[in-house]
Amino acid sequence: QVQLVESGGGLAQPGGSLRLSCAASGFTFSNYAMSWARQAPGKGLEWVSGIYSDGSGTYYADSVKGRFTISRDNAKNTLYLQMNSLKPEDTALYKCVKGPPGDSTDYWGQGTQVTVSS
Repeated sequence: QVQLVESGGGLAQPGGSLRLSCAASGFTFSNYAMSWARQAPGKGLEWVSGIYSDGSGTYYADSVKGRFTISRDNAKNTLYLQMNSLKPEDTALYKCVKGPPGDSTDYWGQGTQVTVSS
C-alpha cells in the first residue's frame, strides 16, 4: 500500500531553515509527480510546491517562491523541501502528496509540523 512518511519539521526562528523529507513506498515513485501542501490552524489548504516525476520541472506558490526549494531522489524514493528564510506565516502542518499540486488524490502523508517563532 502507498505510504508517505514525512520528517524534518520542528521549531525554527524567523530567518532560519529547515529541510523536510518524505519517504515514499508502495508505488513506483519515479513515475509520479509529487507535491508538498500545508495547512495552518484556521486556514485552508495551500499547495506549496510540486515537482515532475523526473525532477525536470517545479512549481512554487507565490508565498514561498525564492525561499523554498523542492527536490527528489528517485533512487531513494524520497521527496525533499528545503525551506530557507522562514517566516512566522510558514507555521503549518506540512504534508507530502502523491501527485501534482491541486490534483485529486487519496494519498497524503500524516504531516510534519513546522513552527516558526522567536
